Amino acid sequence: MRRRGTDSGRRHARRPPRRHQAEFGRDPNAATGPLALARRYADIVARCSFRGETRGNQAGSTVSESVIKVSELTRRFGAKTALDSVSLCMPRGAVYGLVGANGAGKTTLIKHILGLLRAQRGSVRVFGLDPVDDPVAVLSRIGYLSEENDLPAWMRIDELLRYSRAFYPAWDDAYAEELRRTFALDAAATISHLSKGQKARAGLLVALAYRPELLVLDEPSSGLDPIVRRDILGAVIRTIADEGRTVLFSSHLLEEVEQVADHVTMISHGRIVLSGALAAIKESHRTGERVPSLDEIFIAQVGTPGASAAGT
Repeated sequence: MRRRGTDSGRRHARRPPRRHQAEFGRDPNAATGPLALARRYADIVARCSFRGETRGNQAGSTVSESVIKVSELTRRFGAKTALDSVSLCMPRGAVYGLVGANGAGKTTLIKHILGLLRAQRGSVRVFGLDPVDDPVAVLSRIGYLSEENDLPAWMRIDELLRYSRAFYPAWDDAYAEELRRTFALDAAATISHLSKGQKARAGLLVALAYRPELLVLDEPSSGLDPIVRRDILGAVIRTIADEGRTVLFSSHLLEEVEQVADHVTMISHGRIVLSGALAAIKESHRTGERVPSLDEIFIAQVGTPGASAAGT
């Protein structure tokens, strides 16, 4: 008979309980958290290596002034039009705020950028590449955090870092440790015992630790307390300040976007209603000496208070 002593217990602490093992075999299109994308990336690499396939457009080999370029993108789900001829261009080295009410199309747009959805009409290019046709070259350069956090509940923080590091050759151990300390995360803490705010910090740590060229944040601070939101915003600012990387930041908290964004795109009912440099947008809505807030501009353009906007 197999002994059930202390050694056996320690071995089981280092691998997922059987009820959690299915987390690692989920359909990546159904889960869009940071580790879901990492597993999708690793699976594609493995399949390409097995088949002996290579891509001519590997990370770093394509020179493109625009990190993201979307042209006349249209997406329908049955009778509903989620995106209607959306076009936008995001040069590198800035923070782009994407704002819109619930169901406006923000998350659908982000899923196209991540290569989780193929354009039905129009085109999407990330680093000059099609994220669906060249997922390895694209996903290896993207960090991602969403409100839907898919971190394995049975892992400790230190195990999460070791596990995540295996997916990314550019993983920076020293930077990961710096972020862990900055976010006040106990290395021995189990993820299932963390608060929602602590889980958000852990997810952001994973998204940042390999210093991605593009950081995509989809409602990363929704429902979190102000201190956690401050930490996330601080990390966004550091990401931009360090090596001129790019951030796409989707949020319904317009005051939050206003604090960090260089450019803002407003989307309503699948259409872009306003897009441009934040300073220019605010100046164009000036009334005499008064410059309106982004929330006031949003209400003027869309007719819905920004504080109630959230989601898709």
